[in-house]
Amino acid sequence: MKQELTIVKVGGKIVEEPASLQQLLAGFLKIKGHKLLVHGGGRSATAIAARLGIESRMVDGRRITDEAMLEVVTMVYGGLVNKQIVAALQALGLNAMGLTGADLNYMVSEKRPVGAVDYGFVGDVKLVNAGILADLVARGVVPVLAPLTHDGKGTLLNTNADTIAAEAAKALAAHFSVTLQYCFEKKGVLRNENDDESVIGNLTPRLFDDYVAKGIIRGGMIPKLENAFDALQDGVTKVVITRADLVGSTEGTTIELV
Repeated sequence: MKQELTIVKVGGKIVEEPASLQQLLAGFLKIKGHKLLVHGGGRSATAIAARLGIESRMVDGRRITDEAMLEVVTMVYGGLVNKQIVAALQALGLNAMGLTGADLNYMVSEKRPVGAVDYGFVGDVKLVNAGILADLVARGVVPVLAPLTHDGKGTLLNTNADTIAAEAAKALAAHFSVTLQYCFEKKGVLRNENDDESVIGNLTPRLFDDYVAKGIIRGGMIPKLENAFDALQDGVTKVVITRADLVGSTEGTTIELV
């Protein structure tokens, strides 16, 4: 029987504010079994870029990563935000280790081809060396994954944190019984974005398509849920979308295939 592993992905807004980060990590600490954390950090990257006189450009909520912005996100994601989380986890007694995809060669991507939009140095995941992560987890280490990968040729690539969480979960499903939790500011996926209590308790592909067609689910929630369904199809045991302070609980939206 496989041991349990919970992978928690948390958005930048939560990890960038000391109070919400501490609240998240207090819940993370209580999760039984092995744990892994994936984080964002977009607001900090935007703020520091502005201080450096570097313009932040977004298309449909996705960051254009030119050479100057790649330097910023590397500093912020792989340095400032990642190490603040690692230090906070150490203070709670969890032996954490911060990683980009280049560290231990655990996640390799390729630069996204130029289409209607040139996203610059953005990576699409091609390979996850799950054995490396599984070995760390089995040794009692809590990996803290920054949203950066590499191409294996010396170039770092900005990579969506939701995607990193899903790809890590799928790869580690061969080694553990994996629960993937996406944590953000709401209690779950909402029927009405203006009503925080209108949580959709369970979401299947059929319901997802219906809600998208009706405009109930839209924007950045669509790729997040697509990642969730893909993870389940590739062996992940359970996927939950919930509020950060409810991490590790059964509350929120449970994603199901049927």
